[in-house]
Amino acid sequence: MFQALLVLNPAGGTIDRIDLADLSVRTIVDNVRSFPDGIAYDPVAGRIYWTNMGVPDLDPDLPPAENTVDFSPKNGSLESVTIEGTDRRVVLPVGALTTGKQLDADFAAGQLFWSDREGRRVSRVAVDGTGLTDLVVNPVTGDKTDECVGIAVDPAANTLYWTQKGPTKGGRGRIFRANLVVPEGQTAQHRTDIDVLWENLPEPVDLWIDTANHYLYWTDRGAEPAGNTLNRAPIPGRRESGWEPEILARGFGEAVGLAVDPEAGIAYVTGLDGVLRAVALDGSSDSVIAKFEGQSLTGIVGI
Repeated sequence: MFQALLVLNPAGGTIDRIDLADLSVRTIVDNVRSFPDGIAYDPVAGRIYWTNMGVPDLDPDLPPAENTVDFSPKNGSLESVTIEGTDRRVVLPVGALTTGKQLDADFAAGQLFWSDREGRRVSRVAVDGTGLTDLVVNPVTGDKTDECVGIAVDPAANTLYWTQKGPTKGGRGRIFRANLVVPEGQTAQHRTDIDVLWENLPEPVDLWIDTANHYLYWTDRGAEPAGNTLNRAPIPGRRESGWEPEILARGFGEAVGLAVDPEAGIAYVTGLDGVLRAVALDGSSDSVIAKFEGQSLTGIVGI
């Protein structure tokens, strides 16, 4: 079971640890000012890894309330630090990716995987920063349906899952699956092993895979009633479409990050409203366990 949670706070520029025994909060890393979004933890090495979306463009002639945040400049990055907050390292420098979103890992193989939203791709790199490889690259659509956001990997089954949430509150979100390795003779831009598992979802964001119980979980920050929810559904077989998802909780403030503890029977969900909620998988409870006033929360991982 999880002993603590690590959460990313892009507004505060911190990585914070929440101990589940007493819900105490302490900052592990500060000065994280490039909009951190995805996080993973290697318990063997004792290292945290996270993606940065990069610094967005703003129109200097518009007031803040009217400004559109533009993350299309290619200035995302990937970093690492010990669980004690020491030995901060750059895995991929600024500009190696466009907009780093959810991060997952196969630490046994020494590999990190993430979705790159404005980069319209899913990529992989070794934990030492070598071997940067694109696994999926989408053609430009111009309507945000090409943008990749969430990710989950199942190394034992050689499978990769990712979300493309589509336009804001657009009801055009999809969840995909493909092999972890691009088929021989094919490319990240053109591969024939991609399945669309779910489509016409409100706005699916982060994923979490329960391989033991064969469930896929995801957050959705789209329009209610199906949006701003925590969802799960059985993992479909090859070339099968996904079943109708079960909504486990509603009413999130722009739900984003997700970490599921199957042993404890709890899912932890973060929101851009700075609230962290714990949702019982059997529906018996749903409670706020931390609130970061005036802040925002994105990625989360259990340790």
